[in-house]
Amino acid sequence: MAKTTSKNKNADADDQNLSYGEALARLEAIVEAMEEEDLPLEQLLTRYEEGRRLADLCQARLAQAELRIQQLERTADGGLSPGPLAADSDSEPDA
Repeated sequence: MAKTTSKNKNADADDQNLSYGEALARLEAIVEAMEEEDLPLEQLLTRYEEGRRLADLCQARLAQAELRIQQLERTADGGLSPGPLAADSDSEPDA
């Protein structure tokens, strides 16, 4: 079982080097292969595990992008600059 754990860690590390587009394309290929091919159970499980890792990676990349977008604020001259996240809209001081 140690081989599987080490194999999964290597796959996780390899997945982290993928861009969002690359991860999504691999995920789509896995789903298509699982739907169209008559695969043995062990191969289906392996592909499912890889697909789950890729789906999690895509979700994390989207969350990072959303956070960056929320942090950008327009400046007076129309440029963009990092700004604070609005954690709670009720926390603004009363005028």
